[in-house]
Amino acid sequence: MALVLSVHPQVTVMLVLLLSVLSLAAGGKLLAVPVDGSHWLSMREVLDGLRQKGHEIVVVAPEISLHIKPTKNFVMKMYSVPFTQEEMDENFQAFLQDLFEEGSFLERFLKIYQSMKRVSDLAITSCAHLLYNKELVRYLEESKFDAVLTDPVLPCGQILAEHLSVPSVFFLRGVPCGLDFEATQCPSPPSYVPRVFTDLTDHMNFIQRRVKNLLVGYSEHLFCYLFYFKYENLASEFLHRDITILELFSKASIWLMRYDFVFEYPRPIMPNMVYVGGINCEQKKPLSKEFEAIVNASGEHGIIVFSLGSMVSEIPMKKATEIADALASVPQTVLWRYTGEVPPNLPKNVKLVKWLPQNDLLAHPKTRAFITHGGSHGVYEGICNAVPMVLMPLFGDQMDNAKRVESRGAGLTLNILEMTSKDISTALKAVINDKKYKENIKRLSDLHLDRPIHPLDLAVHWVEFVMRHKGAPHLRPAAHDLNWIQYHSLDVIAFLLTVVFLSLFISLKCCLFCCRRCCCKKGRTRKPTKSKSH
Repeated sequence: MALVLSVHPQVTVMLVLLLSVLSLAAGGKLLAVPVDGSHWLSMREVLDGLRQKGHEIVVVAPEISLHIKPTKNFVMKMYSVPFTQEEMDENFQAFLQDLFEEGSFLERFLKIYQSMKRVSDLAITSCAHLLYNKELVRYLEESKFDAVLTDPVLPCGQILAEHLSVPSVFFLRGVPCGLDFEATQCPSPPSYVPRVFTDLTDHMNFIQRRVKNLLVGYSEHLFCYLFYFKYENLASEFLHRDITILELFSKASIWLMRYDFVFEYPRPIMPNMVYVGGINCEQKKPLSKEFEAIVNASGEHGIIVFSLGSMVSEIPMKKATEIADALASVPQTVLWRYTGEVPPNLPKNVKLVKWLPQNDLLAHPKTRAFITHGGSHGVYEGICNAVPMVLMPLFGDQMDNAKRVESRGAGLTLNILEMTSKDISTALKAVINDKKYKENIKRLSDLHLDRPIHPLDLAVHWVEFVMRHKGAPHLRPAAHDLNWIQYHSLDVIAFLLTVVFLSLFISLKCCLFCCRRCCCKKGRTRKPTKSKSH
């Protein structure tokens, strides 16, 4: 065979082409509707894995976005939106600036709420322009997709899946108001399952923790309504029937959750919830000559990697100056991803870069600590590479992520608004010099990496599973068909109580009847003998 191939090289080319064609023929067709920002970066890993297995990937995205750009790896279907890149960037930068604004809680809350509302309005506008793009929707209808892969944080993808009657796979870190567990009918006891944005662990005392957790759980329905009511109206209008977000979400075939029980607290899950935490811990690559030289020049002290995520690369000068002061107090070389105005007090041991290979740097044996905003991507890269962390959460799930790392003794959390140079310096020296932090993060890393299959391969498998079997109805619990009364067996309890009370009532009546009969008989037996006086 080797002789034939060496004599006829064109045979090799023909075989490769034939295998490629057969692979494409065997592959399916997947529609991806991603959410912009860091959410897209991890979904792209899954899509690359599916593409390598011969599937055709069609990605639907707006022309204006932060990170979703045209690529030759997928079929990109871009649709127009009524705002410019400058408007989007300005709105997002205004939101980030408001996060660093000082003032009373009410003032900061109102500012951040207004900024979030503007960013949210752009998202709902983008969704409406996708759904009512007749040419694009017609193309999607004619394409006959096997499945839809989407992030339910913004439910536009699920609305499309419902319209196309195509099974969907959700890929997410979580939904802001716990709707992910309600939509899957997953038990979520407030006694030990902390609600989002509560900054709680799974060990709670009565007043400070469990009462707070329960009250937050009750308020989640209001938060969900405020967050999703525009999408609910849009979905009902587009699908020509009344539909709730809860109903939309409950139709997902598989939920790919981007965490695992090394990071997340133990809790109940449902059969269609698959944990794929660490999906972004890709294979380490050699550092470029530029970064390799910086790392090697750090000497025995090593380096500190500093990044506040893919979306935050500059901060207010006052805060940057405080951070620079703190970084001057450590002997390590600090690689800081920063694109803002250079602080005037920037020390010699700090190297500012516009981009850094974060995972590859964290994998280097000379890395001593990781300063991060607490996003799930960064946290998992820290866990995968066993690097202790100093966490400076900004918004979203970052506070909860930071709490999980800190509660396991793998890092320290700082309030980015209130922290001082001394706080930063003390925290850095602690995680570097106190061996317990390194030991704890190494233990978490060993647990996380001890798995039968890589999370990326697991995610690819379940997407293919849904594509092959046209969904996963066998994993859907019957709880979806029950109303609230039936789910909690309130009708059964009411029936049994009725039977018990009725039985007691009848028993009591029988006892009273018997007592009266007995009393009457005794009365008759005493009555006949009357004494005669004369």
